[in-house]
Amino acid sequence: MSESYSVITAPQVKLTVTSSINSFSSLRRFSKSLTIADLKCKLVMLTGATLNMTLELYKDKKFICNIDDDTALLGSYPVDDDMILHVTDTNVQCGEFESGNVEDRYKISEDAYAKQKDSFRAFKEQNLKNMYQAKDQMEAKNQEEKEKEEEEKAATIKIDDRCEVTVKNQPKRLGTVKYVGLTEFQPGYWVGVQYDEPFGKNDGSVKGKRYFECMMKYGGFVRPSNVTVGYYPEANELDEF
Repeated sequence: MSESYSVITAPQVKLTVTSSINSFSSLRRFSKSLTIADLKCKLVMLTGATLNMTLELYKDKKFICNIDDDTALLGSYPVDDDMILHVTDTNVQCGEFESGNVEDRYKISEDAYAKQKDSFRAFKEQNLKNMYQAKDQMEAKNQEEKEKEEEEKAATIKIDDRCEVTVKNQPKRLGTVKYVGLTEFQPGYWVGVQYDEPFGKNDGSVKGKRYFECMMKYGGFVRPSNVTVGYYPEANELDEF
């Protein structure tokens, strides 16, 4: 009877990090689930290199491969404990951050750092900018789709239709449609309703602009999605048989 085997590798790998920037080396553990882009962010802080760095993998001083796909996972490369991960950055001269004073080795003026377009700070700022832009675009798209749905719903509602108005956290109200269309007080499509009872907010006018006539507190405006048209007889009709 044949037996099946599976190979389980450690979730982390221990690498010695060296760089073309200085003469120091550092033994570090990295998760194999890190993307190479995230790995580079960590190496920026560790070595002082920029994000334009190139990465080479060595074992016993023998070149193994380049690590050059930012979207790939570290574990997709033939990494193993005690290998050397060498960072090369042609934008930074060898020994640029080294001096007799250890504290000065990684110092760079605020102005010079702020001007670096490929610094870790610039990378974070660009990522935040991209994130906010994507969020704004998504919100704009969602709003556009919502307005399209409101317009389509408005097309199914007619003046003098009997309706039920359902608004979140408010009791259901019955009334008669008196206006359907665009308004000056808010963008998008709105439905003006004359309620059967004084549960409204106005008399059919908003900010000096009249859209329909009714008694004060009997009028209101809601979005088409809050209106259901159908057979909703008035209370006095229900009392007559």
